[in-house]
Amino acid sequence: MLAGGSGPRVTSSLAGRVARPRLPAGEVRVGGFGGPEGLARWLREQRVDALIDATHPFADTITRHAARAAADAHVPLLVVRRPGWVAGPGDDWRPAASLDAAARLLPSLGGRVLLTTGRTGLAAFAGLTGPWFLIRTVDPPDPPLPPRHRLLLARGPFTLDGERELLREHRVDVLVTKDSGGDATAAKLTAARLAGLPVVLVRRPEPPAGVPLVTGEDEALEWLRERFG
Repeated sequence: MLAGGSGPRVTSSLAGRVARPRLPAGEVRVGGFGGPEGLARWLREQRVDALIDATHPFADTITRHAARAAADAHVPLLVVRRPGWVAGPGDDWRPAASLDAAARLLPSLGGRVLLTTGRTGLAAFAGLTGPWFLIRTVDPPDPPLPPRHRLLLARGPFTLDGERELLREHRVDVLVTKDSGGDATAAKLTAARLAGLPVVLVRRPEPPAGVPLVTGEDEALEWLRERFG
C-alpha cells in the first residue's frame, strides 16, 4: 500500500526462511540483520523514519529485536498483528501456551494428528511415539520429527472442501495449529468443527510492552499519517 508513486521509500525485509516467498511491492531485502544491534545500525545507516513490524504473530525473536533496535536508534515502532481466531458454536478448542504444552495434551485427545504449526519447533513432538502425524508445512521442516509421520508440503490458501477431504483421507482425529489468524488457513478450523474434532490451539506470544499495536493496514497508515503527514 505504501510502495510506488511519490510516497515514502519503503523497504520490506524478509527472513529468508521460505524457499520461494511471495515478494511484496517496492524494495525487498532478504536475510537477518545480526541481532538487534545490527538492525539498529541498519536503521541509522538507512536513515529510517519509521519501523513497522508486520511479521508473523509467532515470529517472537524478530519482534523483540525490533523493539530493542527501534529504542536504540530512536525510531518509532509499530506492531501490526492480524486478529487471532475466535471460537464459535460447535468448536472444541484446547488452548496451549506453547508447542511443548500442545504435545503434552495430545496423548489424551487422539492418535492421528494433523500438525500445522510450521517447519520449526517440531522437536516438541519428536518424543511422542504413539500418535501418527500428518505434518503439513510450506518447506521441509527442521529435524527431529516424530517417529511416525507423513510429510505434506503445501502452501495455502486452502479450501474447506479440500481440508475436509484431507481429514477424511488420513483419518485425522485431532488438529494442532497455531493461532496465526487470517483467512488463508482458517478452513481447517471449520473442517475440524464439522468433523467434531478437537483443536489444540497454540496461543501467540505477547507483543513487547509499551509498543503500539494495530490489527490492520488502515490503522497502520493512520499511524504513519499522524507522524509524518
